[in-house]
Amino acid sequence: MHTRWFEDFKIGDRFETRGVTLTESQIVDFALTYDPQHMHVDAEAAGAGPFGGLIASGFQTLALSFRLFFDLGLLEHSNIVGPGMDEVRWTAPVKPRDTIRGIVEVVEARESKSKPDRGTVRFAFKVVTQRGETVLTYTAITILRKRPQSV
Repeated sequence: MHTRWFEDFKIGDRFETRGVTLTESQIVDFALTYDPQHMHVDAEAAGAGPFGGLIASGFQTLALSFRLFFDLGLLEHSNIVGPGMDEVRWTAPVKPRDTIRGIVEVVEARESKSKPDRGTVRFAFKVVTQRGETVLTYTAITILRKRPQSV
C-alpha cells in the first residue's frame, strides 16, 4: 500500500496485516529484555502455570501488532505522532508457533481545530491467531498530516 494522508481515512475503513509466527526463542529473548516474568522465560515454571507453557509477553504482542500495521505503508509519510492508546486488553495468550495478524479499523477521524495541517485518527486494533482467536484489542490514537498542497 502507499501513504494515506489524514483526509484519506474514513470511519469504517479496515485493513488487515500479514501474519508473523512467534518462536519460543523470540518470546524468551524479548521477555529477558523487557518482561522477565516466569511465564515468558522459564519453560518449566510456565508449564506448571495456568497457561500450560510459555506465552509471549503482552507487550511483545502489542509491539508486533503495531509493526505489522506500520509495514502496510499507510502512515509512512503522514504520521506525526501517536499520543496514546486506550482500552488495551490482552484477551488470550500467544504461544510459541502461534501466527498473529492485525485487523485494524478506523473508528474516528477528526480535524485539528488549532492546527489546520493535521488531524487525529483513532484506529481500533484486533489481533488474532491463525485459529481466529482474538488475543489483543486496543485503540491507537495517531496524529496525521493532511495531504501536502502543491505549489
